[in-house]
Amino acid sequence: MAFDNKNADLSSLRINRGVNEQRSGTSGPKNTRYIIYSAAGLVCLVALYLLISGGTSAAEVETGVVTLAYPSQANSVLTASGYIVAQRKAAVASKGTGRLEFLAVIEGDRVAKGSVIGRIESSDVDAALRQAQANLGVARAGVEQAKAELDDAAANFERQQTLAASKSISRSEYDIANARFRRAKAGVSSAEAGVKAAEAGVRSAEVGVENTFIRAPFDGTVLSKSADVGEVISPFGASAGSRGALVTLADMTSLEVEADVSESNIEKIRPDQPCEITLDAFPETRYRGVVHKIVPTADRAKATVLTKVRFEDRDSRVLPEMRAKVSFLTKAIDKAAAAAPPKTSVPASAVATRGDRKVVFVVRGETVEEVAVVLGESLGAGIEVRQGLSAGDKVVIKPSEKLSDGSRITVKQ
Repeated sequence: MAFDNKNADLSSLRINRGVNEQRSGTSGPKNTRYIIYSAAGLVCLVALYLLISGGTSAAEVETGVVTLAYPSQANSVLTASGYIVAQRKAAVASKGTGRLEFLAVIEGDRVAKGSVIGRIESSDVDAALRQAQANLGVARAGVEQAKAELDDAAANFERQQTLAASKSISRSEYDIANARFRRAKAGVSSAEAGVKAAEAGVRSAEVGVENTFIRAPFDGTVLSKSADVGEVISPFGASAGSRGALVTLADMTSLEVEADVSESNIEKIRPDQPCEITLDAFPETRYRGVVHKIVPTADRAKATVLTKVRFEDRDSRVLPEMRAKVSFLTKAIDKAAAAAPPKTSVPASAVATRGDRKVVFVVRGETVEEVAVVLGESLGAGIEVRQGLSAGDKVVIKPSEKLSDGSRITVKQ
């Protein structure tokens, strides 16, 4: 069927604007209300979240740490740090100068007083000793010769005396015999003095030989070695390329802790005061000690007084220059107490009362956990915790009454 464009009636074709305007007028307010309701719901959710998670402000607190403490800390009046120092220590050197040809020790060796540590070359002093000994032999032979001459002169003088008494010889012959006798006596005295001089020469040469030996001045342990075989050793190490000391020796029985005590606390220290010594190298071991000496002068720069603490008992692990801590006690402790295991200690100010329970608030991130504890004896500024805590736990110091399990906190800086 053909469509006739020319005869078509186009008057019925029109745009229905009323319908579009009606639709447009109804959809606009609905979209607006949807947006408003959504925003209001979001605000409510945010407010609810803030009410639950952040509605309450975090409490600002101070914290402490649960530590391991010993019973002796209850008697401690002061703690100071220092180092272990050998009170008897020497840099051993040779009295003579020469090349080191023998070394008998290394670090850690124990030596006895007078034992040979090393020796320098001695060919020159050995030759001097042999020459002195030969000179002594010559001097002694001269004494024998002088004595023989004296015996002959004495016999001749006696004969001349007899002849002179009978006037068988002249006076001059008698005087000659007498002078010869006196010269013979003087010759013996001179020869004997020569022997003494030769003996002194031998002793001097022997000292020179002895000086080539380097001996330990006391019983001790070799701490360090400063020279090796082949190096030149001199008494003061003044020449280029030479060494002064051969080894450094220390008497391990003279080890003491030298600790600096503040001037403001020195009144708490007295001679023979009992102490407890701990080493940074072995913190689990404690050693009994006693104040040996308070050095009668102060360090102006540090405002401290040097205090020396002697070991009452120690073991082979205690070495010079180790760092140590000294607790000065009001009363001595026995070996059993010193060997007792440590106890878990919490600062006394961290313990709070909730009802009929003793509790401690342990820091867990940004909140705290209320932990019931079983307490023991007092340990100085702390208190023993027999149950509930472990060493290293961080706890709240002086918790307020408002603090409870799960409370949010911030730590004071």
